[in-house]
Amino acid sequence: MKKRIWLSPPHMSENEAPFIKEAFDTNWIAPSGPNLDRFEQQLSDCLSGHFVVALNSGTAALHLALVTLGIKNGDEVICQSFTFSASVNPVIYQGAKPVFIDSESDTWNMDPDLLEKAIIDRLTLGKKVKAIVVVNLYGMPAKLKKISSIASKYAIPLVEDAAESFGSSLDNIPCGTFGSIGIISFNGNKIITTSSGGALITSSSAFISNAKHLASQAKDIAPYYQHSKIGYNYKMSNVLAGIGLGQLMVLNERIQSRRNNFQRYVDYFSEWNKKGFDISFQNEPDGYISNRWLTCILVDPERNKGLNIEAIRLALEENNIEARLLWKPMHQQPIYDIYPFYSNGTSDRLFETGLCLPSGSSLTDEDFIRIFECLDNLFKNCL
Repeated sequence: MKKRIWLSPPHMSENEAPFIKEAFDTNWIAPSGPNLDRFEQQLSDCLSGHFVVALNSGTAALHLALVTLGIKNGDEVICQSFTFSASVNPVIYQGAKPVFIDSESDTWNMDPDLLEKAIIDRLTLGKKVKAIVVVNLYGMPAKLKKISSIASKYAIPLVEDAAESFGSSLDNIPCGTFGSIGIISFNGNKIITTSSGGALITSSSAFISNAKHLASQAKDIAPYYQHSKIGYNYKMSNVLAGIGLGQLMVLNERIQSRRNNFQRYVDYFSEWNKKGFDISFQNEPDGYISNRWLTCILVDPERNKGLNIEAIRLALEENNIEARLLWKPMHQQPIYDIYPFYSNGTSDRLFETGLCLPSGSSLTDEDFIRIFECLDNLFKNCL
């Protein structure tokens, strides 16, 4: 069988091993140490000097963000419906209630107009929204300036879930720095990885101090173990931070590779669009720079000779090539369909017609030849 072409596999460089070796040689096999200190500082340098604490997952970062903002049982938190469940689960950890907002068609992220409508509607019901969690899907920044303005207007803290968008920017401002708190992920499938890991980002010294305290089991300053708050075991390992240091050295290369992948798909599908198909992509508006973590296409059967995303996915899978449907919206999920949802139909349409294609920064010319040969055969059968 031909080798598996994965959707977004880890991509190691030659830089990680020396940092890992240093951690072993110096016996810094702990959730503290010089690699971790350097990694947090270099992340801060990438993120306009914001404070950063490196954690063991992006989900942990989002959870700490909500804890730091004081989200508690019964509070309402506005969330994007079109996302992965990890963007919402921490709301439930806190006993709070998500209120879901549909997407807009430009970036596929939270619709600012629906956001404001939901805030006003909740106020008329006597409910004050306590936080907003906006997501930058597939590396594409949301309409963050407008959303930030709405959050400020109603004095609601904004949490920017930039798990998928490290290295992306809006008007030269890096993703992860638009909200009161931002988070990024270094999971194995992300633009760079620490195997597992994430980070919390903020411009507030008080927030970062609290987050660091909570991430290390909230130990009080005392000559014995004393705890005045519930804490968490969320800090990143010094060993994994060494992987992160090596990965940061190739971040720009990884972003360029993913953007090149995207353009390669655009060029390929443009030839089939000339033959009567209508394959479209996630747009990049003026001023937006996406890391193009994943390249996603939209395939409406009515405009593509009956061809649908499941036929494409299965054809690729038969050739041992991984593709994946877009995120199933949270308002469609069995665990979340009981919560309020402000809809315009966009995320339902995206889920029905959208597909993520292999997008890893390690894709080779031979990989693309296989992918395109498979797609060529499928498209020819539709003519």
